[in-house]
Amino acid sequence: MIGDDGLARPTWAASDPLLRDYYDTEWGMPIRDERGLFERISLEAFQSGLSWVTILRKRPAFRAAFAEFDPDVVAAFGDSDVERLLGDSAIVRNRAKIEATIANAAATVALRAEGGLVDLVWSFRPETEPAAPESYADLRSTSPESVALSKTLRKRGFKFVGPTTMYALMQAVGIVDDHFVGSHRRGSSGVWPASSDRPGP
Repeated sequence: MIGDDGLARPTWAASDPLLRDYYDTEWGMPIRDERGLFERISLEAFQSGLSWVTILRKRPAFRAAFAEFDPDVVAAFGDSDVERLLGDSAIVRNRAKIEATIANAAATVALRAEGGLVDLVWSFRPETEPAAPESYADLRSTSPESVALSKTLRKRGFKFVGPTTMYALMQAVGIVDDHFVGSHRRGSSGVWPASSDRPGP
């Protein structure tokens, strides 16, 4: 869809000013720091069954509630914190997702001994650049890499990291470039073509 500024965006990114700004400035840009990646994994989990714009509107409240997604702090949350979060109407009050976020923080901390969350997640970047989608019919909801990433994270204690959620994460943090052909953001992440600094197993 061509916006009033003459730039092409997918329909989902043209329907709301918040989504438009998110698409223009964040979606698909590489995230290679632990806290940033932990935040995205957490928010993707909370988004399950909801619209992404709902999560974006609540993101400032999520950051306040979860100590700016500092894994060390969140990993130390106890039962009183769970009850506090369940009483916070500014976030998504889902016990399973809240407890999963705390468990994922602990798993993130534990991963440091094996190289860290960032290197692990980015090691599932495809070997070759996926074909650029030309329409919604070309988009996938999972990939072999997202299935493998999901299995690996689950083995390390992560929760709410199914293959679909992980593919959405891979799109959001620049591991795959699913900007449509003609989008003003296509190729803007700088991740592709593959470079010699590609992390991997």
